[in-house]
Amino acid sequence: MKCRKCGYIRKIEAADQMTHTRERKEKEIMIVDEEGESLRTMPTIQIKCPKCENNLAIWWLRQLRAADESEVRFFRCTVCSHTWRQYD
Repeated sequence: MKCRKCGYIRKIEAADQMTHTRERKEKEIMIVDEEGESLRTMPTIQIKCPKCENNLAIWWLRQLRAADESEVRFFRCTVCSHTWRQYD
């Protein structure tokens, strides 16, 4: 076994137990601040809303998983405020 920080190496014995449990729970969609001023400063994109078929939405990126995986792009329709995500 080698320490990632200092490089110390130690032989793993039979009595050593290595347990590493990590619970991953995907959080619900993060909702951006609903105040009108902050929504006006968000970037927009021409994309079809799956709910009302409007062609304009605001978008933002959020890292939901590990740092080595790509982020998730969220969209919010400018007409009906429907929010959906797109995995890259």
